[in-house]
Amino acid sequence: MAHDAGANKSSKGWLWLLLLPWIAMIWVPSYNKVEPQLFDFPFFYWYQLLWVLISAVITALVYVKTKTRPTANGSQGDAK
Repeated sequence: MAHDAGANKSSKGWLWLLLLPWIAMIWVPSYNKVEPQLFDFPFFYWYQLLWVLISAVITALVYVKTKTRPTANGSQGDAK
């Protein structure tokens, strides 16, 4: 049981990655501009769309790293 608690605590550190997309989107002055354009789309739009894709990758990574794994007796880690 003590080993499961330590593993669960270390996997919670991956949750901090979920702050990256939030910070990138909440700080509007960093991307509130027209240049550089990509395929005639202003930076304001393609930057946000790029973060949609990056957020999906980060969310999948965090999910994989934090999901509970079955123990030897077949139960899920901390599930009660």
